[in-house]
Amino acid sequence: MSISAIVETLRKSGLVQSISPTLHPLTGGVSSDIMRIDDGDRHFVVKRALAKLRVRDDWFADTSRNQVEENYLRTVGDILPGSVPRVVFSRPEEGWFAMEYLGAEFSNWKSELLQNRADSPHATHAGIILGTIHRETWASATMARKFDTLGNFRQLRLEPYLETTAVRVPDLAPLLRAEKARLAQTALALVHGDFSPKNILYAGDRMVVLDAEVGWFGDPVFDLAFLLTHFHLKALLHAASPDKLLGLVPAFWSAYSTTLGFYASADLEYRTTRLTLCLLLARIHGKSPVEYLTEKNQSQFVTEFVRHHLPHPPGRISDLTAAWQSGLCQQ
Repeated sequence: MSISAIVETLRKSGLVQSISPTLHPLTGGVSSDIMRIDDGDRHFVVKRALAKLRVRDDWFADTSRNQVEENYLRTVGDILPGSVPRVVFSRPEEGWFAMEYLGAEFSNWKSELLQNRADSPHATHAGIILGTIHRETWASATMARKFDTLGNFRQLRLEPYLETTAVRVPDLAPLLRAEKARLAQTALALVHGDFSPKNILYAGDRMVVLDAEVGWFGDPVFDLAFLLTHFHLKALLHAASPDKLLGLVPAFWSAYSTTLGFYASADLEYRTTRLTLCLLLARIHGKSPVEYLTEKNQSQFVTEFVRHHLPHPPGRISDLTAAWQSGLCQQ
């Protein structure tokens, strides 16, 4: 469906009221067309999933994930109002929806971290949000039915991240494939699937999580490991002064585990360190490599670190971070 047809639908619904609303394509995503619509003094965003993602490798995914994202935003909006954008209109049968626009007063967490501006209170806030979502959906039969989206998760995460990396780093393939199989068989809580700094905005006391099209009822450690991977990789980017970025790790984990409460077991922490190692490697060799680590020695550092630790992962996140920091000091 064309953008002009979407605008016409919004006009018929009464959401667009001016004769000539202004359209602004938004950048930063690889999986969707995202458009800000300015209608007088009102602003909102339209999101439409792409069948082929904008990455170097061929990467195709079912556009029904647009409905998965809408379901996630509505679900989490009920659990934690204000922590996700509010959905204002949707056409699931046409593969798009409209949501609240978060204005220029919001900062993007990834942009701040790339500049080595790291504040522990933001990591604490993210831990509380994620811990609340996982706790409130833990072992929920309703959520398991609503987000029975393993096929979508395979297309967007298991295959492009773990399987592609297994092919490209064959000596670690058995461990990567074992983790891929374990994830596919684990169903515990509602998982965001892309809980990364690029999808987290904040302004004042409000933090908002975006881009939930990978939503899945599965293993919550995926969200933990996904974010921890970014903290460690950005510390590598700033290897000369990584302390502030690595300081986000204990702040996030402490807030998350405290919020999760009873479910924060030692096994959950161990699974998190193991998957973090897998994802560190995947963000170098998979279909979605981080764009900011451009030096050969950086990719070599990650690969050799994972080769050394993945066969016997640390049981504690703090031990993984300490080993990473020690390795950075030796570079």
